[in-house]
Amino acid sequence: MEKTLKQIKALADGNRLRIVMALSAHNELCVCQITELLQVSTPTVSRHMSVLQNAGLVENRKDARWVHYRLIEGFPAAVLQWIQSSTSCSQVILQDKQALDTILAYPVDELCRARKQR
Repeated sequence: MEKTLKQIKALADGNRLRIVMALSAHNELCVCQITELLQVSTPTVSRHMSVLQNAGLVENRKDARWVHYRLIEGFPAAVLQWIQSSTSCSQVILQDKQALDTILAYPVDELCRARKQR
């Protein structure tokens, strides 16, 4: 029951739900891509990702300076389906889908460099 409670608590945040939806639509995303999507600081994204990882919902992969996240292979299918159906008409999620198309058009290193210069 402890694991279930951790997962529910991890998903009880709008930004973390947005991250889960973005990761469900794309195999994996770099921290700088998630930062750009949410328009929050890198430490804030790292904190959100830590909560999701500690709940056993995401995993990461390091690639040189970048950290990429993806949903775990065993992400609870019923939970993901419920989140997707519950947020399918959300204006925020629809805007995120459009924003991700633009964000993913940039190479990761270029996007990260541009974020640091702001």
